[in-house]
Amino acid sequence: MSRVYNFSAGPAVLPEEVLKEAQEEMLDYRGCGMSVMEMSHRSKVFQNIIDEAEADLRDLMGIPSNYKVLFLQGGASLQFSMIPMNLMKNGVADYIVTGQWAKKAYAEAQKYGKTNKIASSEDKTFSYIPDCSDLPISPDADYVYICENNTIYGTKYKKLPNTKGKTLVADVSSCFLSEPVNVSDYGIIYGGVQKNIGPAGMVISIVRDDLITDDVLPGTPTMMKFKTHADAGSLYNTPNCYCIYMCGKVFKWLKKMGGLEVMKQRNEEKAKLLYDFLDQSKLFKGTVVPEDRSLMNVPFITGNADLDAKFVKESKEAGLENLKGHRTVGGMRASIYNAMPKEGVEALVAFMKKFEEENL
Repeated sequence: MSRVYNFSAGPAVLPEEVLKEAQEEMLDYRGCGMSVMEMSHRSKVFQNIIDEAEADLRDLMGIPSNYKVLFLQGGASLQFSMIPMNLMKNGVADYIVTGQWAKKAYAEAQKYGKTNKIASSEDKTFSYIPDCSDLPISPDADYVYICENNTIYGTKYKKLPNTKGKTLVADVSSCFLSEPVNVSDYGIIYGGVQKNIGPAGMVISIVRDDLITDDVLPGTPTMMKFKTHADAGSLYNTPNCYCIYMCGKVFKWLKKMGGLEVMKQRNEEKAKLLYDFLDQSKLFKGTVVPEDRSLMNVPFITGNADLDAKFVKESKEAGLENLKGHRTVGGMRASIYNAMPKEGVEALVAFMKKFEEENL
């Protein structure tokens, strides 16, 4: 077996230990004679799986008791409409647009009410996070929305916006569980799991109790109400059982590694290796202002499209997979999530040095 270093932005690298455990349990989960893939979501065995996954996530993040943890389908993109449907009481929301996904969420919310773009970094191809210390927050805004880590452009909020008392909603898909967070700072903190937590096909939404009500926009489908899922413990309909099981394994792995404080240190160490090289390189350069750089997604370019293409081709041949940048940005991007070992980043930097020597 030959495992590559997978720098994909998502679906992304998973801890090898977790994959091996799942492999061992594939045909027979803990003596029940079947795979989790075949198991009824109404069974006692599966109830234990989902309960344990939630308990471990609460423990890892320090989630207060007045927040519900929802395991939902439809990915982060379905939340773009689910959030305004559930939260727009005054029909007004403020959005800070710092990348492709915030832009899509903003466009979707416009279908449901008055949506204000109160700050944006689109003027410089989303290469920075705007100053959010004193924003023109709408007095009647139901919530303020951000995408906290921008997977495509490689930026990250180092300080949350001053929402002037309004509910903060954050998409944390690509930085989920990469560092400690204070859940109480948010009304909703949610993310697709396929980047930093598990296989594709699910979103975890952590929602404060007071935001879970029957008072939703007229015409909101039953499946789009937070209350439907909260009341049913994420089992209103058949959930993504196998994904919940895999995420649960990743939560246990994170706890075994020492929790989110340790992950943050590891992630800072890995990112520093790559950013330090980019900062002194004569061929490659990062595309984000240093103070807003993401620990998870690192975009870089040579400035020459042909050379970028050559790099992507040769890096793949060297066992470094999925380094091609997003089609809207070009260049390269290394996603170095929790499960990417330090050796993977070291291998990438060594390859970049070699490529630079051969192509300068």
